[in-house]
Amino acid sequence: MRSVPMRETQTQVRVNSFIQGVYNWMALGLGLTGLVAFFVANSPTLLQLIFGNKLIFFGLIIAELGLVFTISSRVHKMEASTATKLFILYAALNGATLAVVFLAYTASSIASTFLICSATFGACSIYGMTTKKDLTSLGGFLFMGLIGIIIASVVNIFIGSSAVSMIISYIGVFVFIGLTAYDTQRLKNMAMTQPEGLDADVIRKGSILGALSLYLDFINMFLFMLYIFGGSRD
Repeated sequence: MRSVPMRETQTQVRVNSFIQGVYNWMALGLGLTGLVAFFVANSPTLLQLIFGNKLIFFGLIIAELGLVFTISSRVHKMEASTATKLFILYAALNGATLAVVFLAYTASSIASTFLICSATFGACSIYGMTTKKDLTSLGGFLFMGLIGIIIASVVNIFIGSSAVSMIISYIGVFVFIGLTAYDTQRLKNMAMTQPEGLDADVIRKGSILGALSLYLDFINMFLFMLYIFGGSRD
């Protein structure tokens, strides 16, 4: 009779350890992104290099997309150290392109929006970890919403409507709120179904992949919130 609670305890310890690793890597990625963005924003030379040359700017964007695709699709085929380096490189490159945030918005609005986003993200993650409701079906709906946001954003590049941008931002916040809860539950379920005695490198790669998912959820939620709540420098 005592073996069942013991197995449950071991599973919970394994899940908690895995989720903690995911959040540690996510926090490292966010911290690096913030530091690089702040550094670039305060360097006229780097600003001119990145934003004054469309070839370099779009090259960085393409490199970021390539890194996300590579990590997401090939993480299980690469070494854990390689996955870690690629994630860190992605976070740094993303920081370089997000330096424009420090130029477009006031420091106080960036800080307040970051706090709002952090609290919202934390609440969604807790819900995803603790809810008994299966959020699997929600994932497909949210993915369709994400595709809709991308299409609407591309169309709005040509329209240039601030009202449409605001609507997209509100929808984007809700989509990434849902994705945060969904991804958290997905990672929890993945950890629960992992066999015991997995190689540390396998666990590390799973943590990196999970960190990338939650990192993207946080960054996108923050950017949409910043458009809604942020105070412009103009």
